[in-house]
Amino acid sequence: MTFKPIVVGIGELLWDVFPSGPRLGGAPLNFACSTSEIAGGSAQVYLVSAVGDDALGHQARAVLNEHRVEAGQVQFDGRPTGRVVVEVDGSGIPSYHFDENSAWDNLQWVPELHPLANACNAVCFGTLGQRSESSQAVIQRFVAETPSEAWRVLDINLRPPYVREVVLRESLELANVLKVNDEELPVLAKLDGLEGSQADVMKQLASIHQLSCVAVTRGSAGATILRGETFSSEPAPTVSVVDTVGAGDAFTAALTLGLLFDQPLEQINQHAIQAAAYVCSVSGATTSFPKHLQVNR
Repeated sequence: MTFKPIVVGIGELLWDVFPSGPRLGGAPLNFACSTSEIAGGSAQVYLVSAVGDDALGHQARAVLNEHRVEAGQVQFDGRPTGRVVVEVDGSGIPSYHFDENSAWDNLQWVPELHPLANACNAVCFGTLGQRSESSQAVIQRFVAETPSEAWRVLDINLRPPYVREVVLRESLELANVLKVNDEELPVLAKLDGLEGSQADVMKQLASIHQLSCVAVTRGSAGATILRGETFSSEPAPTVSVVDTVGAGDAFTAALTLGLLFDQPLEQINQHAIQAAAYVCSVSGATTSFPKHLQVNR
């Protein structure tokens, strides 16, 4: 019987409001859509989040269906669907201004989440989705209820001012995979009082927090992944950057699928970098992927 893993993204769902108009986003949603597209039917992908009973909420569920992401655990809430105003600089680098008190801030634990967590082979979560106590409790409970052999991927996604040390520490203790960018790594190093080269800090984080895998993305310089005692560092291809929104989430999606299908580390890194680079070459975070970027079983 062919292994078809269950993969879950949990946390924020919001609309990225660009000068050109709104595009659906939020790191867990981007991760879920990219995972579904890159998997090419070889994984069952779910999103756990919340939307308002409004036009943007219903549109969001329709987009999830287009990307073959199960939306049954996207809850309806009395608060409005989340929005973030995105400003992109001349290099394609975004800055974000989040609406407060959005639907995704009010995740509720419902009975259906327990069997989904128990059946989950991989879950991706971050820290922004935990900016409220309600959603923090649901996200951490869900991750804790996944099987011990599941990949618990923390894509840390630091978005000031929504960075709380307690959330960082609790999330690190739940995770067995950590993905950060090269601007976030020093924040974690400072948190644990770590010094040394990037490789030294990665090894120390893995040891302190019992992480099976640590990945650090470096934008146009590529990425480095540590798994066990083995490092893989790969460059990024040269692309014409439209914007970088969702590129890190595509990297995490390919990384997670590579771990699930036990691919060689170098192959995982190369594939993840290529997926991220492709997202940089198109507008917005949710996109289909060409066949050559779909996972090769």
